[in-house]
Amino acid sequence: MTAYSSRHVSPHVAQPVAQSADETADRSAGPGLSIEIDSKRYPPVGDAPAHVAIQGLRLTARRGEFVALVGPSGCGKTTTLNIAAGLDKDFEGRIGLPTAPGRSRPVLGYMFQNPRLLPWRTVYQNLALVLDGGADDDERIAALLEAVGLTAVRDQYPSRLSVGMARRAALARAFVVQPDLLLMDEPFVSLDELTAQRLRALMLDVWHARPTTVLFVTHNLREAIQLADRLVLLSAAPTRVLADLPIDLPRSLRNDEAAVEAFRAELLSRAGPAFRLLG
Repeated sequence: MTAYSSRHVSPHVAQPVAQSADETADRSAGPGLSIEIDSKRYPPVGDAPAHVAIQGLRLTARRGEFVALVGPSGCGKTTTLNIAAGLDKDFEGRIGLPTAPGRSRPVLGYMFQNPRLLPWRTVYQNLALVLDGGADDDERIAALLEAVGLTAVRDQYPSRLSVGMARRAALARAFVVQPDLLLMDEPFVSLDELTAQRLRALMLDVWHARPTTVLFVTHNLREAIQLADRLVLLSAAPTRVLADLPIDLPRSLRNDEAAVEAFRAELLSRAGPAFRLLG
């Protein structure tokens, strides 16, 4: 495990992490993710007082585990992802990141609410940009584009893609680095439900073929049930963990609307009033 701690240091943007030469590393071995955020504060601005966004948050994930973070708007879910990614170091606490054997430091993938594809680069070039120029880059990119059904548009620019195709390109880019940790910040939030369902199914197919630890932010309890191994419910600010619940509904039933709704009702009964925060 690679760990770092922080205490009132200036935030910075992390540089892309280079891919290790050891492509046979077993990413199911070794320690998982550990997040300890004692405090995340924002300073006063004008007449507004200082704001404590996160306080006393503790979260772990086993290697290869899919964990959904669910909570009300503004509760610090995205901030937690950014701290885990090293994009925000202005906090008090400690982060331990999973690192595959053979790698000197962790490799992270991040899928945002918007695809964030560079418009002046083709689909292929957007994926190549996050790699380090290794001999097998072309093979890895081709495999991911085939997995998400974008081989035919690999040389197209983002402006020529549909909304769903752009999300698939972003998904391929997140997986092509073979991440030790994949951070996903509501990647399907602005899509119509049919497109979102198709992308969830596609994402699970890619994840099953390329297992890695996933931290997935969502407001949607049904989405969390369909995707995750565990559901972590966060409070309103200052954020802390209200409930940490296993999603033990068999994956074979996760596309069954009635089964998902029944399990959702069970979760609501187990967690009680905590889920009322979700509205």
